[in-house]
Amino acid sequence: MNNSFKSLRDTVEAIVVALLLAFVIRAFVVQAFKIPSGSMLETLQIGDHLLVSKFAYDLRLPSTVFLDTTDGKVLYQTGNPERGDIIVFKYPEDETKDFIKRVIGLPGETLEIREKVVYINGQPLDEPYTRHTKHTIEPVRDNFGPFVVPEGQYFMLGDNREASHDSRWWGSVKREKIVGKALVIYWSWGSITDIRLNRIGTLFI
Repeated sequence: MNNSFKSLRDTVEAIVVALLLAFVIRAFVVQAFKIPSGSMLETLQIGDHLLVSKFAYDLRLPSTVFLDTTDGKVLYQTGNPERGDIIVFKYPEDETKDFIKRVIGLPGETLEIREKVVYINGQPLDEPYTRHTKHTIEPVRDNFGPFVVPEGQYFMLGDNREASHDSRWWGSVKREKIVGKALVIYWSWGSITDIRLNRIGTLFI
């Protein structure tokens, strides 16, 4: 075997191994996600790039080798979403899109919003992360429910309450549609000249 052929074979093997590792990591471990809107301000900024833990709640088999879906068979349940978790999930009205919101209502709980204040089972919820930009009161947006969260589902809200399209409009999210839990901001910028170094490394665990 001449050196040039051996060198080519080694290069091909390295590429194949790298691609396999990338597939395994993306399928089972983490997935990258970019924040496209301001629905989670101030917690998440437009231009934040996150790594999302795909095994925070379930270890799944991918449905297919080439298509990224969240409906693969659950091999092992690693945990349950908790109130306050920031999660990525398939948008219920168009599952080709991923959304990111905060878990507010858990299965079986009665959730109600009265004049912007969230109540869980009749008790007001302390939400220091919320952002309110409008003082007017509107139905659905600021007065909602009461709503009993179905078993196996989660009620999701954006932190930027007056600028978030969330469970108030399209209902709760089924557990099997959850992609994963926000883990860390690995990159953040507003533009090529606005790199937000202070946000890189922000953890959500």
